[in-house]
Amino acid sequence: MANLLSVNVGLPRDVAWQGRTVHTGIWKAQVAGPRRVRRLNIDGDGQGDTAGHGGEHRAVFVYQEESYRYWQEHLGRSNLVHGQFGENFTVEGLADTSVCIGDRYRIGSALFEVTQPRVTCYRLGIRMDEPDMAALLVRHGRPGFYFRVIEEGDVEAGDEITQIAVGPERMSVSEINALLYLPPHPRERLERALRIPALSRGWHRSFEALLEQKDNKTAGNAGLGPAASPPPAWRGLRSFRVARKIAESGNVTSLILEPADGHPVAAALPGQFVVIRLEPSGAQAMTRSYSLSSGADAASYRISIKREVHGAASRYIADELVDGAAVQLGAPRGSFTLRPGARPVILLSAGIGVTPVLAMLHALAAEGTTRDVWWLHGTRNGREHAFAAETRELLGGLSHHHSHVCYSAPDPGDRLNVAFDTVGHLDARLLQSLSVPRDGDFYLCGPAAFMSDLKAGLTTLGIAPDRIHTELFGAGPSLTPGIASSPQKRAHSPVGAPGPGPMVSFARSGLNVCWGPAYASLLELAEACDVPVRWSCRTGVCHNCESGLIAGTVDYAPDPLDPPADGNVLICCARPRNDVVIDL
Repeated sequence: MANLLSVNVGLPRDVAWQGRTVHTGIWKAQVAGPRRVRRLNIDGDGQGDTAGHGGEHRAVFVYQEESYRYWQEHLGRSNLVHGQFGENFTVEGLADTSVCIGDRYRIGSALFEVTQPRVTCYRLGIRMDEPDMAALLVRHGRPGFYFRVIEEGDVEAGDEITQIAVGPERMSVSEINALLYLPPHPRERLERALRIPALSRGWHRSFEALLEQKDNKTAGNAGLGPAASPPPAWRGLRSFRVARKIAESGNVTSLILEPADGHPVAAALPGQFVVIRLEPSGAQAMTRSYSLSSGADAASYRISIKREVHGAASRYIADELVDGAAVQLGAPRGSFTLRPGARPVILLSAGIGVTPVLAMLHALAAEGTTRDVWWLHGTRNGREHAFAAETRELLGGLSHHHSHVCYSAPDPGDRLNVAFDTVGHLDARLLQSLSVPRDGDFYLCGPAAFMSDLKAGLTTLGIAPDRIHTELFGAGPSLTPGIASSPQKRAHSPVGAPGPGPMVSFARSGLNVCWGPAYASLLELAEACDVPVRWSCRTGVCHNCESGLIAGTVDYAPDPLDPPADGNVLICCARPRNDVVIDL
């Protein structure tokens, strides 16, 4: 018989951690007497990061007394108290191996339904003072689970827990948890999981991604991120030379890059980017990330760079870099890529954001697609309209295509209905007037304001979130859910003499730093450089030290229990053995 041993609640608080202030609700304390359980929460309870915790399908977190006893022995700790794992209900019974998704339980006067295993984030490590705790829960198969509130009511410690319904597929919390995190992700089990109506939307999407991945034979674990891209073709950087410079417009220069050793380049997925290291004479090396702007070519890559007023790299490329110059290049990477299928493809871009979607257009033209293809682009005027003739030629070879170009500030000589179609900007109102299909895949790339406005507009038009694929150009903001904002510092080389170790290149920040023994981890090095680290709440295991804290990943989101290839290190704790490029 199962019983409710403790009801635990707590409101979010600010906690100092590693020089940051974390806003978290992980601290829960036992309460006496009855408590009202409502659809989204228990009275007196709250979550600090509502993007990763809480909501209808994660209203109440349940953890078992048996797991407490297990961890007390495993960790050698006798000071664990109910609520220590951030759970709302501490229960006797209801093991993860026996409770199934979709099971329903009556506790007090409330009715609950099991929706998903708990996905543990780094905050549990803060609460437990055990940095590895998130990974340990995954590796030892003791995640606990979430309840959805079917009927609101009152509960209190001592209530009996009565099962009143059984999940339709009889898949336990442990089985569902392993299905996402542990290979081989059998297809029939994924299909069974997707037949469970109670399974939360997030886990449902993760399993759909794994099924799609199995159909397309891609690498990584697509269920753990928006999309999984293959590991890069080579580690670190490889020597290339500038075969040719091309002026695409008044402010855009393309570079045709060929490998110095003459060997073929690795095939890139349309939409991926490369990291380039430039070494002007007498100046510090500069590292930048640029999307590939052309189709697959075994002999070369093309990147296209917009000259920025204060952009040291773009000015150097436009004014000083010469044909034949040597550069260092990382292998193609990134998950903003064209997805296969038969749905319409809507390519939306602004300014130099055209480059990755242009590569997608090249791929669609090369395969002679019969899909409905929409080319929607915005720029200032004809002088800044790069690739105009190239896109017209590519579109002309497609059987089903549509094009609409907006100029926000056309020159007097720019001809309406010839060079461009509309004065203004791309927005949801324009898309609605053009009758853009709602059932397509939308690929957006451009400045931050363009991205946020258009994504919001597409959502209001009823476009499903999983049909909107985005790539932000420029240094993006750090993704720090639950971490209080602080004044942004400019990334810089660390204090002190350079280390003797491999080169660590922070691509988005443009830093090249030699590894030194003063740093215990790549994360410490990033923080010493004030590189904006993008925190992730996904549970993962670093292949180097098995820490569960993932601060950011290189190249793609790997299966957390399946070590990634060399060069695809997690930034949490890895010490580089070779030169490494990190997309931060």
